[in-house]
Amino acid sequence: MKKLVLKIICLVLVLVIAALIYVRAPKKDRTIDQSKWNTNYTYVFVHGLSGWGSYDKQYKFMPYWGMMNGDMMKYLNKQEFHCYAASVAPHYSAWDRACELYAQLTGTKVDYGDAHAKTMGHDRYGEDFTGRALIPAFSATDKINLVGHSFGGATIRLFAEIMANGNEEEIAASGDSVSDFFKGGKADWIYSMTTLAAPTNGTTAYYTGTAEDPEPPTGLSKKIEDKLNGMMADVNSGDSESRVPEDMASNDMFIDNALTLNEKIEVLENVYYFSIPCCSTKDSGKGYQVVDNSITDFMFRKPGRLMGNLTYTTPGGFVVDEKWLPNDGLVNTISAKAPFNAPQKALDRNNIEKGTYQIFPTFEGDHMSIIGGLLKTTDVKNYYVDFMCMINEIEE
Repeated sequence: MKKLVLKIICLVLVLVIAALIYVRAPKKDRTIDQSKWNTNYTYVFVHGLSGWGSYDKQYKFMPYWGMMNGDMMKYLNKQEFHCYAASVAPHYSAWDRACELYAQLTGTKVDYGDAHAKTMGHDRYGEDFTGRALIPAFSATDKINLVGHSFGGATIRLFAEIMANGNEEEIAASGDSVSDFFKGGKADWIYSMTTLAAPTNGTTAYYTGTAEDPEPPTGLSKKIEDKLNGMMADVNSGDSESRVPEDMASNDMFIDNALTLNEKIEVLENVYYFSIPCCSTKDSGKGYQVVDNSITDFMFRKPGRLMGNLTYTTPGGFVVDEKWLPNDGLVNTISAKAPFNAPQKALDRNNIEKGTYQIFPTFEGDHMSIIGGLLKTTDVKNYYVDFMCMINEIEE
Protein backbone atom coordinates (compact mmCIF):
# COMPACT_ATOMS: atom_id res chain seq x y z
CA MET A 1 0.00 0.00 0.00
CA LYS A 2 2.81 2.37 0.94
CA LYS A 3 4.56 1.68 -2.37
CA LEU A 4 1.34 2.46 -4.26
CA VAL A 5 0.92 5.73 -2.37
CA LEU A 6 4.52 6.68 -3.12
CA LYS A 7 4.01 5.92 -6.81
CA ILE A 8 0.88 8.09 -6.87
CA ILE A 9 2.72 10.94 -5.13
CA CYS A 10 5.60 10.69 -7.60
CA LEU A 11 3.17 10.69 -10.52
CA VAL A 12 1.42 13.78 -9.17
CA LEU A 13 4.76 15.56 -8.72
CA VAL A 14 5.77 14.71 -12.28
CA LEU A 15 2.47 16.09 -13.58
CA VAL A 16 2.84 19.26 -11.52
CA ILE A 17 6.36 19.84 -12.78
CA ALA A 18 5.26 19.15 -16.34
CA ALA A 19 2.46 21.68 -15.96
CA LEU A 20 4.93 24.29 -14.75
CA ILE A 21 7.31 23.81 -17.62
CA TYR A 22 6.29 25.04 -21.03
CA VAL A 23 8.19 23.25 -23.78
CA ARG A 24 8.11 24.36 -27.36
CA ALA A 25 7.59 21.40 -29.65
CA PRO A 26 10.96 19.91 -30.62
CA LYS A 27 11.87 20.01 -34.25
CA LYS A 28 13.40 17.23 -36.26
CA ASP A 29 17.16 17.28 -35.96
CA ARG A 30 18.91 19.18 -38.72
CA THR A 31 20.71 17.01 -41.25
CA ILE A 32 24.40 17.85 -41.26
CA ASP A 33 26.40 17.66 -44.46
CA GLN A 34 29.94 17.57 -43.16
CA SER A 35 31.30 17.42 -46.69
CA LYS A 36 30.65 21.19 -46.78
CA TRP A 37 32.80 21.82 -43.73
CA ASN A 38 36.13 23.52 -44.36
CA THR A 39 37.11 23.66 -40.68
CA ASN A 40 36.07 22.01 -37.45
CA TYR A 41 37.85 24.05 -34.83
CA THR A 42 37.01 23.66 -31.15
CA TYR A 43 34.04 25.65 -29.78
CA VAL A 44 34.43 27.18 -26.32
CA PHE A 45 31.21 28.36 -24.66
CA VAL A 46 31.40 31.07 -21.98
CA HIS A 47 28.43 31.63 -19.66
CA GLY A 48 26.96 34.89 -18.45
CA LEU A 49 26.33 36.59 -15.11
CA SER A 50 25.68 34.14 -12.25
CA GLY A 51 26.31 31.26 -14.66
CA TRP A 52 28.38 28.10 -14.45
CA GLY A 53 30.31 25.68 -16.62
CA SER A 54 31.69 22.16 -16.74
CA TYR A 55 34.19 22.69 -13.91
CA ASP A 56 31.27 23.43 -11.57
CA LYS A 57 29.41 20.68 -9.71
CA GLN A 58 25.95 22.00 -10.55
CA TYR A 59 26.60 21.57 -14.27
CA LYS A 60 25.96 17.83 -13.92
CA PHE A 61 22.37 18.18 -12.74
CA MET A 62 21.55 21.44 -14.52
CA PRO A 63 23.79 22.34 -17.47
CA TYR A 64 23.89 26.06 -18.20
CA TRP A 65 23.91 25.30 -21.92
CA GLY A 66 20.60 23.45 -22.28
CA MET A 67 19.27 23.99 -18.76
CA MET A 68 16.22 21.71 -18.38
CA ASN A 69 16.18 20.80 -22.06
CA GLY A 70 19.29 18.61 -22.17
CA ASP A 71 23.03 19.26 -22.13
CA MET A 72 23.82 21.18 -25.31
CA MET A 73 27.51 20.26 -25.16
CA LYS A 74 26.74 16.54 -25.20
CA TYR A 75 24.30 16.96 -28.07
CA LEU A 76 26.67 19.05 -30.19
CA ASN A 77 29.59 16.74 -29.54
CA LYS A 78 27.49 13.84 -30.79
CA GLN A 79 27.06 15.84 -34.00
CA GLU A 80 30.88 15.82 -34.23
CA PHE A 81 31.44 19.41 -33.23
CA HIS A 82 34.07 19.82 -30.51
CA CYS A 83 32.37 21.78 -27.71
CA TYR A 84 33.43 22.72 -24.18
CA ALA A 85 31.78 24.82 -21.45
CA ALA A 86 34.13 27.13 -19.56
CA SER A 87 33.60 28.06 -15.90
CA VAL A 88 34.51 31.67 -15.20
CA ALA A 89 33.63 33.62 -12.05
CA PRO A 90 29.87 34.33 -11.92
CA HIS A 91 30.15 37.97 -10.83
CA TYR A 92 33.67 39.17 -11.55
CA SER A 93 34.65 41.77 -14.13
CA ALA A 94 35.26 41.00 -17.78
CA TRP A 95 39.00 41.36 -17.08
CA ASP A 96 39.07 38.77 -14.31
CA ARG A 97 36.88 36.37 -16.28
CA ALA A 98 39.12 36.72 -19.35
CA CYS A 99 42.16 35.84 -17.23
CA GLU A 100 40.38 32.77 -15.87
CA LEU A 101 39.37 31.71 -19.36
CA TYR A 102 42.98 31.87 -20.55
CA ALA A 103 44.16 29.69 -17.65
CA GLN A 104 41.49 27.09 -18.36
CA LEU A 105 42.25 26.94 -22.07
CA THR A 106 46.02 26.68 -21.55
CA GLY A 107 46.04 24.53 -18.43
CA THR A 108 47.87 27.12 -16.30
CA LYS A 109 47.37 29.04 -13.07
CA VAL A 110 45.06 32.03 -13.19
CA ASP A 111 47.06 35.28 -13.25
CA TYR A 112 44.93 38.41 -12.95
CA GLY A 113 47.99 40.57 -13.53
CA ASP A 114 50.14 42.30 -10.94
CA ALA A 115 49.02 45.82 -11.83
CA HIS A 116 45.34 44.91 -11.94
CA ALA A 117 45.44 42.95 -8.68
CA LYS A 118 47.14 45.80 -6.80
CA THR A 119 44.76 48.39 -8.20
CA MET A 120 41.68 46.34 -7.37
CA GLY A 121 42.92 45.03 -4.03
CA HIS A 122 42.72 41.29 -4.56
CA ASP A 123 45.16 38.40 -5.00
CA ARG A 124 47.17 38.28 -8.19
CA TYR A 125 46.78 34.52 -8.65
CA GLY A 126 43.71 32.30 -8.65
CA GLU A 127 42.88 28.67 -9.35
CA ASP A 128 45.48 26.39 -10.88
CA PHE A 129 44.35 24.44 -13.96
CA THR A 130 47.70 22.76 -14.57
CA GLY A 131 47.08 19.25 -15.86
CA ARG A 132 43.37 19.82 -16.39
CA ALA A 133 43.02 22.15 -19.34
CA LEU A 134 39.50 22.55 -20.70
CA ILE A 135 40.48 21.73 -24.30
CA PRO A 136 43.04 19.31 -25.81
CA ALA A 137 45.06 21.95 -27.69
CA PHE A 138 45.16 25.70 -28.21
CA SER A 139 47.49 27.41 -30.69
CA ALA A 140 47.65 29.16 -34.05
CA THR A 141 46.98 25.80 -35.72
CA ASP A 142 44.52 24.62 -33.08
CA LYS A 143 42.25 27.67 -33.24
CA ILE A 144 39.03 28.10 -31.32
CA ASN A 145 35.54 29.46 -31.95
CA LEU A 146 34.30 31.46 -28.96
CA VAL A 147 30.61 31.62 -28.02
CA GLY A 148 29.57 33.96 -25.20
CA HIS A 149 26.11 34.34 -23.71
CA SER A 150 25.12 37.57 -21.97
CA PHE A 151 28.14 38.90 -20.02
CA GLY A 152 30.09 36.05 -21.58
CA GLY A 153 30.06 38.28 -24.66
CA ALA A 154 32.13 41.00 -22.94
CA THR A 155 34.37 38.27 -21.53
CA ILE A 156 35.29 36.75 -24.89
CA ARG A 157 35.70 40.15 -26.56
CA LEU A 158 38.17 41.36 -23.92
CA PHE A 159 39.86 37.94 -23.97
CA ALA A 160 40.44 38.29 -27.72
CA GLU A 161 41.79 41.82 -27.28
CA ILE A 162 44.40 40.70 -24.74
CA MET A 163 45.26 37.61 -26.77
CA ALA A 164 45.97 39.82 -29.77
CA ASN A 165 47.47 42.97 -28.28
CA GLY A 166 48.55 42.01 -24.79
CA ASN A 167 48.72 44.62 -22.06
CA GLU A 168 51.67 46.96 -21.68
CA GLU A 169 50.79 47.90 -18.10
CA GLU A 170 50.94 44.28 -16.97
CA ILE A 171 54.17 43.66 -18.85
CA ALA A 172 55.76 46.64 -17.11
CA ALA A 173 54.40 45.70 -13.68
CA SER A 174 55.17 41.98 -13.75
CA GLY A 175 58.57 41.90 -15.41
CA ASP A 176 59.90 38.39 -15.88
CA SER A 177 56.86 36.89 -14.15
CA VAL A 178 54.37 38.31 -16.66
CA SER A 179 51.80 35.83 -17.95
CA ASP A 180 52.03 34.83 -21.62
CA PHE A 181 48.45 36.04 -21.85
CA PHE A 182 49.55 39.66 -21.37
CA LYS A 183 52.30 39.38 -23.97
CA GLY A 184 49.74 39.26 -26.80
CA GLY A 185 50.65 38.15 -30.32
CA LYS A 186 48.00 35.42 -30.37
CA ALA A 187 45.28 36.93 -32.55
CA ASP A 188 45.56 34.01 -34.95
CA TRP A 189 44.59 31.56 -32.19
CA ILE A 190 40.95 32.67 -32.53
CA TYR A 191 38.86 31.83 -35.57
CA SER A 192 35.44 33.26 -34.72
CA MET A 193 33.43 34.90 -31.95
CA THR A 194 29.67 34.73 -31.48
CA THR A 195 27.85 36.75 -28.83
CA LEU A 196 24.37 35.71 -27.69
CA ALA A 197 22.02 38.25 -26.04
CA ALA A 198 25.10 40.12 -24.85
CA PRO A 199 24.95 43.59 -23.19
CA THR A 200 27.67 44.75 -25.58
CA ASN A 201 26.81 48.42 -25.08
CA GLY A 202 25.46 47.98 -21.57
CA THR A 203 21.91 47.45 -20.32
CA THR A 204 19.19 49.63 -18.85
CA ALA A 205 18.29 46.80 -16.44
CA TYR A 206 20.70 48.34 -13.94
CA TYR A 207 18.89 51.66 -14.15
CA THR A 208 15.54 50.10 -13.23
CA GLY A 209 16.88 48.27 -10.17
CA THR A 210 15.41 44.96 -11.35
CA ALA A 211 18.72 43.28 -12.15
CA GLU A 212 19.35 42.97 -8.42
CA ASP A 213 15.73 42.72 -7.26
CA PRO A 214 14.08 40.03 -9.38
CA GLU A 215 10.54 38.78 -9.13
CA PRO A 216 11.18 35.06 -8.56
CA PRO A 217 9.07 32.30 -10.09
CA THR A 218 6.95 30.21 -7.75
CA GLY A 219 5.97 26.57 -7.45
CA LEU A 220 9.43 25.15 -8.11
CA SER A 221 11.51 22.60 -6.25
CA LYS A 222 13.83 24.25 -3.72
CA LYS A 223 16.95 23.23 -5.65
CA ILE A 224 15.74 24.69 -8.93
CA GLU A 225 14.28 27.81 -7.29
CA ASP A 226 17.59 28.55 -5.57
CA LYS A 227 19.46 28.18 -8.86
CA LEU A 228 17.05 30.39 -10.82
CA ASN A 229 17.09 33.06 -8.13
CA GLY A 230 20.88 32.95 -8.29
CA MET A 231 20.75 33.92 -11.96
CA MET A 232 19.61 37.42 -10.95
CA ALA A 233 21.15 37.55 -7.46
CA ASP A 234 22.69 40.60 -5.88
CA VAL A 235 25.97 41.02 -7.73
CA ASN A 236 27.78 41.98 -4.53
CA SER A 237 27.01 38.75 -2.68
CA GLY A 238 28.63 35.35 -2.33
CA ASP A 239 32.01 34.88 -3.95
CA SER A 240 32.10 38.56 -4.88
CA GLU A 241 32.67 39.92 -1.37
CA SER A 242 36.42 40.30 -1.91
CA ARG A 243 35.94 42.38 -5.06
CA VAL A 244 35.42 46.13 -5.10
CA PRO A 245 32.46 47.29 -7.26
CA GLU A 246 34.77 48.54 -10.03
CA ASP A 247 36.01 44.98 -10.50
CA MET A 248 32.53 43.48 -10.81
CA ALA A 249 30.44 42.40 -13.78
CA SER A 250 27.68 44.83 -12.82
CA ASN A 251 30.09 47.75 -13.17
CA ASP A 252 31.00 46.68 -16.70
CA MET A 253 27.35 46.50 -17.71
CA PHE A 254 26.40 50.09 -16.93
CA ILE A 255 26.11 51.83 -20.29
CA ASP A 256 28.85 54.43 -19.75
CA ASN A 257 31.30 51.77 -18.56
CA ALA A 258 30.39 49.34 -21.33
CA LEU A 259 31.02 52.03 -23.94
CA THR A 260 34.37 52.84 -22.32
CA LEU A 261 35.31 49.15 -22.42
CA ASN A 262 34.37 49.03 -26.11
CA GLU A 263 36.88 51.78 -26.81
CA LYS A 264 39.61 49.55 -25.38
CA ILE A 265 38.69 46.50 -27.49
CA GLU A 266 39.94 46.34 -31.05
CA VAL A 267 38.00 44.51 -33.73
CA LEU A 268 40.53 41.99 -35.07
CA GLU A 269 40.82 41.86 -38.83
CA ASN A 270 41.51 38.12 -38.93
CA VAL A 271 38.52 37.03 -36.80
CA TYR A 272 34.92 36.34 -37.86
CA TYR A 273 32.38 38.11 -35.61
CA PHE A 274 28.72 37.17 -35.21
CA SER A 275 26.00 38.36 -32.85
CA ILE A 276 22.52 37.10 -32.02
CA PRO A 277 20.27 39.66 -30.30
CA CYS A 278 17.07 38.56 -28.57
CA CYS A 279 13.72 40.23 -27.93
CA SER A 280 10.65 39.19 -25.94
CA THR A 281 8.76 42.48 -26.03
CA LYS A 282 6.56 44.05 -28.68
CA ASP A 283 5.47 47.54 -29.62
CA SER A 284 2.37 48.71 -27.75
CA GLY A 285 1.66 51.35 -30.39
CA LYS A 286 1.74 53.92 -27.59
CA GLY A 287 5.44 54.67 -27.41
CA TYR A 288 6.52 51.84 -25.15
CA GLN A 289 7.10 48.08 -25.26
CA VAL A 290 4.95 45.39 -23.67
CA VAL A 291 6.21 41.98 -22.63
CA ASP A 292 5.12 38.98 -24.66
CA ASN A 293 4.31 36.60 -21.81
CA SER A 294 4.03 33.64 -24.17
CA ILE A 295 7.80 33.69 -24.71
CA THR A 296 8.98 35.35 -21.48
CA ASP A 297 9.76 33.61 -18.20
CA PHE A 298 8.36 35.00 -14.96
CA MET A 299 11.69 36.39 -13.80
CA PHE A 300 12.11 38.53 -16.92
CA ARG A 301 8.60 40.00 -17.13
CA LYS A 302 8.98 42.79 -14.58
CA PRO A 303 12.40 43.99 -15.81
CA GLY A 304 11.25 43.61 -19.43
CA ARG A 305 8.25 45.84 -18.74
CA LEU A 306 10.32 48.49 -16.97
CA MET A 307 13.08 48.46 -19.57
CA GLY A 308 10.42 48.74 -22.27
CA ASN A 309 9.31 52.05 -20.77
CA LEU A 310 12.66 53.62 -19.88
CA THR A 311 14.33 56.47 -21.74
CA TYR A 312 17.21 58.05 -19.94
CA THR A 313 20.37 60.14 -20.12
CA THR A 314 23.28 58.43 -18.40
CA PRO A 315 25.64 60.26 -16.02
CA GLY A 316 28.15 60.22 -18.88
CA GLY A 317 25.70 61.98 -21.18
CA PHE A 318 24.64 59.06 -23.38
CA VAL A 319 21.01 59.37 -24.47
CA VAL A 320 18.98 56.18 -24.12
CA ASP A 321 16.13 56.79 -26.55
CA GLU A 322 13.19 54.77 -27.89
CA LYS A 323 15.53 52.51 -29.89
CA TRP A 324 16.54 50.99 -26.55
CA LEU A 325 13.01 49.96 -25.55
CA PRO A 326 12.84 46.49 -27.21
CA ASN A 327 14.53 44.01 -24.87
CA ASP A 328 14.76 40.38 -23.78
CA GLY A 329 14.02 41.02 -20.10
CA LEU A 330 17.62 41.74 -19.16
CA VAL A 331 19.43 43.12 -22.22
CA ASN A 332 18.25 45.76 -24.68
CA THR A 333 18.05 44.32 -28.18
CA ILE A 334 19.97 47.21 -29.74
CA SER A 335 22.81 46.69 -27.28
CA ALA A 336 23.16 43.01 -28.20
CA LYS A 337 23.74 43.67 -31.89
CA ALA A 338 27.31 45.00 -31.98
CA PRO A 339 29.56 47.58 -30.32
CA PHE A 340 28.41 50.97 -31.56
CA ASN A 341 31.97 51.84 -32.58
CA ALA A 342 32.60 48.62 -34.55
CA PRO A 343 32.12 47.71 -38.22
CA GLN A 344 28.81 45.87 -38.54
CA LYS A 345 26.20 44.65 -40.99
CA ALA A 346 23.22 42.32 -41.23
CA LEU A 347 24.25 38.70 -41.67
CA ASP A 348 24.66 37.70 -45.32
CA ARG A 349 25.52 34.02 -45.47
CA ASN A 350 26.80 34.48 -49.02
CA ASN A 351 29.22 37.20 -48.02
CA ILE A 352 30.76 36.49 -44.62
CA GLU A 353 33.60 38.84 -43.77
CA LYS A 354 36.36 38.98 -41.20
CA GLY A 355 36.69 41.98 -38.91
CA THR A 356 33.00 42.90 -39.08
CA TYR A 357 30.13 42.09 -36.72
CA GLN A 358 27.56 40.14 -38.70
CA ILE A 359 24.21 40.43 -36.97
CA PHE A 360 21.72 37.57 -37.08
CA PRO A 361 17.99 38.32 -37.33
CA THR A 362 16.65 38.99 -33.84
CA PHE A 363 15.79 35.78 -31.96
CA GLU A 364 12.26 35.83 -30.56
CA GLY A 365 12.61 34.92 -26.91
CA ASP A 366 13.72 36.14 -23.51
CA HIS A 367 17.27 36.42 -22.25
CA MET A 368 17.68 32.73 -21.45
CA SER A 369 15.73 31.30 -24.39
CA ILE A 370 18.77 31.40 -26.66
CA ILE A 371 20.52 28.87 -24.40
CA GLY A 372 17.48 26.64 -23.92
CA GLY A 373 15.35 28.70 -21.55
CA LEU A 374 14.30 28.19 -17.96
CA LEU A 375 10.63 27.41 -17.26
CA LYS A 376 9.73 28.16 -20.86
CA THR A 377 12.25 25.76 -22.29
CA THR A 378 13.18 26.22 -25.91
CA ASP A 379 14.63 23.62 -28.25
CA VAL A 380 17.54 25.52 -29.81
CA LYS A 381 19.65 22.52 -30.79
CA ASN A 382 19.03 22.96 -34.51
CA TYR A 383 19.65 26.68 -34.20
CA TYR A 384 23.13 26.01 -32.81
CA VAL A 385 23.85 23.32 -35.37
CA ASP A 386 22.84 25.73 -38.12
CA PHE A 387 25.10 28.63 -37.14
CA MET A 388 27.99 26.33 -36.23
CA CYS A 389 27.73 24.59 -39.59
CA MET A 390 27.76 28.05 -41.18
CA ILE A 391 31.03 28.82 -39.38
CA ASN A 392 32.55 25.46 -40.31
CA GLU A 393 31.60 25.96 -43.94
CA ILE A 394 33.46 29.25 -44.29
CA GLU A 395 36.29 28.86 -46.76
CA GLU A 396 39.61 29.73 -45.13
